[in-house]
Amino acid sequence: MGVDTVNLNIDEIKKLIPHRPPLLLIDRVEDLIQDQEATGIKAVSMGEPFFVGHFPDFPVMPGVLIVEALAQTAACMVAVTLGDATKGKLVFFTTIEKARFRTPVRPGDMMRLHVTKTAAKGPLWKFTGIASVDGKTVAEAEFGAMTVDPAR
Repeated sequence: MGVDTVNLNIDEIKKLIPHRPPLLLIDRVEDLIQDQEATGIKAVSMGEPFFVGHFPDFPVMPGVLIVEALAQTAACMVAVTLGDATKGKLVFFTTIEKARFRTPVRPGDMMRLHVTKTAAKGPLWKFTGIASVDGKTVAEAEFGAMTVDPAR
């Protein structure tokens, strides 16, 4: 028997994580396997607000936003895995390590954001993430995140 996978459209993503444009950086999630891995998809467009200043004559997606997109993909996996236990909670970075940026991501690129869970203990989760365009790695990182109740 095969492993069941979950695919999420933008409306389903918005029900799972609190991010909204311009900081919602994934358009869909494919092949999500609960408690294991997921792949986010980001269609990079010239209409992205960060391209106005980064850089106007040679628009490049900031590396920190690529890592954020990886984290949003991971947050969707956590939310699907934990279900109602994540309702009303936020997922915050705890660590970002070994981040490497190999090739610029530019308008017109279709970025795939593959994340794999490497560990979890209580509210703390660890992941590896690889961002690619046309099958070529553009960025990678190891990162940790934690589910928390927001301060009110």
